[in-house]
Amino acid sequence: MLSALLIGEVKHRLAASGLPLAVELWNGDIFGAPRESAQVVMRINSPAVLKSLSKPGLGVLARAYVQGGLDLDGDIQDILALGNQLCDADRCQPRKGDAAWKWWRHTRSRDRRNIQYHYDVSNDFYGLWLDAERAYSCAYFRDAGMSLDDAQIAKFDHICRKLALEPGDRFLDIGCGWGGLIRHAVRHYGVEAVGITLSDDQHAYATERARELDLADRIEVRRMDYRDVPETGGYDKIASVGMFEHVGRGNLGAYFSKIHSLLKPGGLVLNHGITSAAVGSQGLGGGIAEFVDEYVFPGGELVHVSDVLEAAGQAGLECLDGENLRPHYATTLWHWVRRLEAQASRAIELIGQEKYRIWRIYMAGSAHAFDRGWLELWQVLAGKAVDAAQPNYPFRRDYMYR
Repeated sequence: MLSALLIGEVKHRLAASGLPLAVELWNGDIFGAPRESAQVVMRINSPAVLKSLSKPGLGVLARAYVQGGLDLDGDIQDILALGNQLCDADRCQPRKGDAAWKWWRHTRSRDRRNIQYHYDVSNDFYGLWLDAERAYSCAYFRDAGMSLDDAQIAKFDHICRKLALEPGDRFLDIGCGWGGLIRHAVRHYGVEAVGITLSDDQHAYATERARELDLADRIEVRRMDYRDVPETGGYDKIASVGMFEHVGRGNLGAYFSKIHSLLKPGGLVLNHGITSAAVGSQGLGGGIAEFVDEYVFPGGELVHVSDVLEAAGQAGLECLDGENLRPHYATTLWHWVRRLEAQASRAIELIGQEKYRIWRIYMAGSAHAFDRGWLELWQVLAGKAVDAAQPNYPFRRDYMYR
């Protein structure tokens, strides 16, 4: 009886929407758009999923997809676009409130477990769909038609130029991933580099690649929490790329204060990270934030760029330049999704069906969020003053684009 009522609600919702979406039930019944003309077919494998479809949210549907309660056939961009309309997602408000009480989310042991959950899946899995340097962060499409590999190299170069890296600089990469940026900085800018990560797999890969390329005398990769880096005043330049999202709102002050203490007077830092487009947000609405926290990035927290500027300034860092790369990240993520889908069989062999679905729907959903302007990607360049005056920053920003 309940199933019949829920089926009626879903049919009414679909009819009212007029979307090119067909729904196929576990018993073979089909309703909605005719299957032959539907852009997307949603196969419901269990009556329990019907409740989530009567008043759907993107996060709820993503959870049902990951758990195998429903299957989605069609182009992934069409799936997200139709899902957005079905859930009226543009009207979903970001979560508000104060999450400061969740201090336990960012202890050293908790952060290490969270990082390992996401990154220590399989180096071979990430190698299936990342670029040759395994850069797992927003690329920089200097030209719209660039390949992903070229755009990731352009991102490395964009960061190195912004930091005005020079031969002999001591350079720290906080959250170095698989080591692509430090290898690029050493090979093309002549720096001495230290990269830190909490991931065992990333540490092993980055260390081995440095050996293979005869860079081990100029690159040191440490398995280390940023809070434990010891060299006070030991670095000319610092980058933090795609790691900031794991810091936590309550730790922003300590994070930037640590960076300030590690920089030499006159030194520069570039913080590259995902931010919320909404001021005061505690994450995306519609169940999206809860889905990401449970399945993708446990402990991840997004803040507005104004919070970044405030925390950096309070830590004594002068913000010198900011650039929003939002469309670049949408493009990057769609590249990743397409490459992952092209390697679906091998990916499932390596990590299993559920984790494959997590990465597919998470990255496609993130690409959609950047396309819709729900998320942003900011590169913020800041510096440490010399004798309370100013950082060693070029008078004009032409140097970034020479």
